[in-house]
Amino acid sequence: MKDFIITNLANTEGLNLQVILLNNVVSLAAAFFLMFVYKITYSGSAYSRKFNVSLGLIVVITTSIMCVISNNVALSLGMVGALSIIRFRTAVKDVRDASFIFWAIAIGIGCGVSQYLLVGVGAVFAFLFLLLTRQVIPDNRQLLIIRGDLSMQNTIEGVVTSFFQQAAHQIVKSASGNSFELVYGISGSQLKKANEKNQIDVVQKLMRTEGVHSANLVEQTDDISR
Repeated sequence: MKDFIITNLANTEGLNLQVILLNNVVSLAAAFFLMFVYKITYSGSAYSRKFNVSLGLIVVITTSIMCVISNNVALSLGMVGALSIIRFRTAVKDVRDASFIFWAIAIGIGCGVSQYLLVGVGAVFAFLFLLLTRQVIPDNRQLLIIRGDLSMQNTIEGVVTSFFQQAAHQIVKSASGNSFELVYGISGSQLKKANEKNQIDVVQKLMRTEGVHSANLVEQTDDISR
């Protein structure tokens, strides 16, 4: 046992050039796949191309680190100690972003130890999970916010109902003094379909309705609305 430990600690044999190149080529392809998946599944309010590029860079860097430490226990222990002193203070805006960072690291580790099949199967199942949870090209919901005269509230509600044919879900109804506020939730596809069917934008339609003070359409997201 003692000889085994000493042998592994003293092992300085490096990977050959062919393996290093193959690991990095596979990691580069996997990085672009990860970036593509992140872009088509993003549903937040401020897509960051820099963050997406950083995900791909994490894959490549992690692969290089794993190539360095995979054949040498001493280097791996030293790398753990070196990385433990690094502190990252960049705030993650979306909880989902943290999972993509973890995925990027996992891909880099797999490519660094030449486990290409594991990386490929894992990527397929992760993408399948996003498909099943309807995260791929999500149909972003819209919020329709209407303010107007309280005396015309029923008429305006009827206009919205006739425009969307029961597709709009009323979320908020409030009144204060002589004014009211209505908030409807509408999917992006339903909004597009209704606009095409009525041949007019819903905001324009409402602003032509008597008693409407304002009509706003905003995108509903998990963090903020824009």
